[in-house]
Amino acid sequence: MKPLITFSILLFLSLSAQSQTLSAYKIYNTKGVEVSFNELIIKSLSAEIVFFGELHNNPIAHWLQLEMIKAFRAQTLRHITVGAEMFESDNQLIIDEYLRGIIPEKNFEEEAKLWSNYKTDYKPIVLFAKDNGIPIIATNTPRRYASMVSRGGFEALDSLSDEAKMLIAPLPFPYDPELPGYKAMTKMPTMHLTKISPENLTKAQALKDATMAHFTLKYLKDRGLFVHLNGSYHTQNKEGLYWYIMQQLNNIEMVSISTISVPNVDSVGLDDLQTADYTICVDEDMTNTY
Repeated sequence: MKPLITFSILLFLSLSAQSQTLSAYKIYNTKGVEVSFNELIIKSLSAEIVFFGELHNNPIAHWLQLEMIKAFRAQTLRHITVGAEMFESDNQLIIDEYLRGIIPEKNFEEEAKLWSNYKTDYKPIVLFAKDNGIPIIATNTPRRYASMVSRGGFEALDSLSDEAKMLIAPLPFPYDPELPGYKAMTKMPTMHLTKISPENLTKAQALKDATMAHFTLKYLKDRGLFVHLNGSYHTQNKEGLYWYIMQQLNNIEMVSISTISVPNVDSVGLDDLQTADYTICVDEDMTNTY
């Protein structure tokens, strides 16, 4: 029996050692150097705007977003504002009413245009902001206006009322169809399955990026810290939303964070770490929220 007991103990110790080294995620800078979460916080605190690019269904990204906002709240006296792609600008009033306690949670969740994964992925952030007096800014364009552009180009926006135009970036705004990210959209494999022209598709994306940039700058406080939550694609390679900010304030300090899914978080190619200042690499076996 002793050999069997010895083998069982060795097997247990081996499995325990493996479990101790199992990592759900790791953070790297562009040089491939691993960065701790605390180091990321310290680096981000030197910026005026922090773009946290997520994979929309990735729970690690959403958890780290919440922990980052908590860390900022604890480590700085600067005014913190959270902007979010997930909320459209015409919902700003109802968001403000909810955060100020004017309307109950039930009304907010029934009447706001919330994403289907709101309760699992964004609600904890909203609740923390509500409890700590942190404003949440709905930065995205109302989807009906993006749809107008996808059908009729930027010219379709000319028919909007002055009141409606307050919900999007001021017209006209710059647009560069040669940006690699926009060009890549026109070559997506599914493009032939839709009746939307590739050019108008990128214009609709540009409207979203320009509008998110507009509201980010509108609510950026002097010496404050603006944390913007968005899909990684909107700030990838410092294009999209990031590019629109740079067209207006090219001397502003910004930190970009991207989230990617990889087979092995301990071995990530350097090319995969070049799309943002810091990349959160999540094990591809991580369960998704939808």
